[in-house]
Amino acid sequence: MSSGEVFRVVSEILQDPRFRIPLTVLKGFRNGLVYGVKIRLPHAIVMTFLFHNGSLQEKINVILQLTYQHARNLALLATFYKLSTLMAEKTMGRSSRLVTFLSAFVAGYFVFGTNNKLNMQVNLYLLSRIILALVNLAVKRNVVPSLNVFPWFAAVVWGASLVLFEYEQNTMHPSLSASMTYIFHDSEHWTNLWDLFVYNSLLDQQ
Repeated sequence: MSSGEVFRVVSEILQDPRFRIPLTVLKGFRNGLVYGVKIRLPHAIVMTFLFHNGSLQEKINVILQLTYQHARNLALLATFYKLSTLMAEKTMGRSSRLVTFLSAFVAGYFVFGTNNKLNMQVNLYLLSRIILALVNLAVKRNVVPSLNVFPWFAAVVWGASLVLFEYEQNTMHPSLSASMTYIFHDSEHWTNLWDLFVYNSLLDQQ
């Protein structure tokens, strides 16, 4: 078989409706994998070299591990989600919001349900975007009056975060708590001009 014939057969397979579901799932896996690498690799390089101690090999291992984990999770999530929604669509003749939710619900539980730093970061990123989207949806559906949502979103986020920090600090993520301590509590302590402007604490220069 010549290369032209091979190309023709492959093209026919790619356009054949019988292969739509497996090919869609395959491309979903591919896109999740590629996107995971694109967004995690540069982030992991910067954060690892800025904030992680250890040898060069150890830092490279951290970068590769984080990139692999993120890419794998997105690829698996896309695979399960597309497979389940497409199979439901084929079985019932249509999809629905319930099918969409349940497919993503199950995939999210098994793929992003392990409590680790990467999954926490991804889930919290989505949560913040979802809250803002739900407020916009409420405005769109006339559930609440039309308004500029983002300033109110920022106001609630910062109001809630500082109340939690000041009065329920032990419930917050350690990195967020440490950041807020540095900004808001350490500003109350100094002994001279040196640790007022140059260093946060005299211990920092040791």
